[in-house]
Amino acid sequence: MLQLTEHEIYQRINERQPFEAVLNDGSLRISISEYQPYVATVLHSGHRLRGEIAPACLLSDEQRFKLEAPYTEELVSSLPVILEQLDSLCEYDLTLPEQSTTKLHYEASDVWEESALASIQAIAVEKHQTYYRIFNHLLTELNKLHGFSVVYDITAVSGLDAEDQPNDRSEFELVTNWVNKRKWSKEVDNMLSRLQAVELPNIEVTAISGVTQEHSNYQALFVKQHLPNTLMLPIRIKKVFMNEVKGDRFPLVMEKLKEEMKSVISGHAAQTILRKSSRRKVSRGDILASRLPKEVLKLDRQLFAMAKSINTLNYITPANLKHEKRAFLRRPFDYQPNFTYRQLDLDPYKFREQLYRLPIDDVRDADIQKMYRRVIDQLAVRIDLLAGIGTEEFRYNSLRYYGRPEAQDIANANFILHAKNIEIPNERNYTAKEAIDAFKQAAADYGVNCKVIGTNKIIARALVSGQTLKVNLAACFTQQELDALIHHELGVHVLTSANANEQTLKVLKLGLPGNTHSQEGLAILSEYLAGCFSVERFKTLALRVLAVENMVKGERFSDTYNLLRHDYGLGEENAFTITSRVYRGGGFTKDFLYLKGLKDAVQAHKEGDLTSMFVGKTSFEFKPLLDELITREIIQKPKFVPIAYENPAEQNAIMEYLIDCIH
Repeated sequence: MLQLTEHEIYQRINERQPFEAVLNDGSLRISISEYQPYVATVLHSGHRLRGEIAPACLLSDEQRFKLEAPYTEELVSSLPVILEQLDSLCEYDLTLPEQSTTKLHYEASDVWEESALASIQAIAVEKHQTYYRIFNHLLTELNKLHGFSVVYDITAVSGLDAEDQPNDRSEFELVTNWVNKRKWSKEVDNMLSRLQAVELPNIEVTAISGVTQEHSNYQALFVKQHLPNTLMLPIRIKKVFMNEVKGDRFPLVMEKLKEEMKSVISGHAAQTILRKSSRRKVSRGDILASRLPKEVLKLDRQLFAMAKSINTLNYITPANLKHEKRAFLRRPFDYQPNFTYRQLDLDPYKFREQLYRLPIDDVRDADIQKMYRRVIDQLAVRIDLLAGIGTEEFRYNSLRYYGRPEAQDIANANFILHAKNIEIPNERNYTAKEAIDAFKQAAADYGVNCKVIGTNKIIARALVSGQTLKVNLAACFTQQELDALIHHELGVHVLTSANANEQTLKVLKLGLPGNTHSQEGLAILSEYLAGCFSVERFKTLALRVLAVENMVKGERFSDTYNLLRHDYGLGEENAFTITSRVYRGGGFTKDFLYLKGLKDAVQAHKEGDLTSMFVGKTSFEFKPLLDELITREIIQKPKFVPIAYENPAEQNAIMEYLIDCIH
């Protein structure tokens, strides 16, 4: 990491340069990705002792670990301005005045050999003074720039008593000893309410605020005396994220706490900025760093290079589909298709090993890190899925990856199947060649680069792979069906692929976890908004749900086919297509997600703007983060947005009723 002198740090601050550096004596890390009016300070997480004084420390490693606040710096790693003390507070405590900064006693033990104290204290005072000069300079410049500033001082405190038994300390304590209540009362109340709303796994969170005699904080006193336009909020966090005796982190608690602290502090800072400035609207995205962190870009490139060639449908589409279809339709009551598949041309074990070696821990933004962790985990499951094609294991991994229909999904499907079809008279049929021409024209109208080809190697009537749209040469289409496919395949799937190509983050080309559910839901919603979503199409989605459930329960291919054919009146072509889609690979549960995705897409559309969902292969789970990243200009707004979302057609009253009835 860059090492700078105190003067060089001042120079960069004065020039408003983003930088990350360690003070040249190794005592302090300063990180400024953007000059926002709020600073996080972490003064007790350091463990460093200078080589010349380390032998004079009388505390054991265990005692030091309990005294210090390790890992605390991770809790604020997402924020744009951070000051972190790297030296151990055994040498000097920045929350104490400089005269008493060196710690002399801990738990009735001397901390230092007496003969070394004088030299330790002399250098400790110099470091103490240096920190406060840098701290004062930074806050003074932020106050000049914004008119005010906020300091969030984060300290982790023990949750154990002297006998290493749990104490009754609250998980969060907001210390207000030095806060001007008249000036900042709303900010204090807002922070307390945010801390009280924090959720952690298997922990009942409590948060309190107020004046305490137990705690002193020279930094807060310094702010009160020297920086009248700065609000200082010391936040003490119980060490719920670690085993205090052994020193190990609790990874799940730490991951969640990092996300929560990013949300709490950035949300509070945004609210404070809104009150103290002339801005009419401020979101978290407006006050977080607007540059793509280099560690994220590195991870993204490595991940994309590994996973870009994995296409699930290429592997699970039966190679002998036409032959097995003919054989089955000759004996639909007893013949069970024996599909064969393309060989997997990668080593699943090496792939998983490489996935989990990616530098995910280098990513500091808690929400971005979580997104990539989820992507990596889902890719590992997808490789398990592909490695099991043609076996019982495939079905198990499909359940892991896509899930299975829940009771509500089945209830929705059964409800839809009771609806009466709406007949459209005199609809002409289009050949596959005419459909290809229509897709090409629609792509030209959008101005999107899309290759349209005919093929005999797919089960669906049409599907998209990247920016190639494949049309089944054996299919024919009514006008409504063709219009629906244009809005579905081209109007969503092709456009999101094209938008992903415009993004720096290539993970949006690979797909976020849950993207099948979300993207298919958005695509069908596009059909509906365009006015070409039929009751018959709705019923097809419902029958896919029932077919998946039938397969999961262990029914044979022929049983499900005959259920669709004879109980629900489908023609042999449609019944075979739905059944094949579900049974391919060994049991593919994806198809129930179309109806579930539509339900959730309709709800999301009612709740707000869906623009961010079209930046690539996105998912509803990560929509808040996508909105934030667009605001931060880390990802671009989508270049292409489906026509149906911008100019929806007038809806048929019956379809509107049916859509509103699915829950």
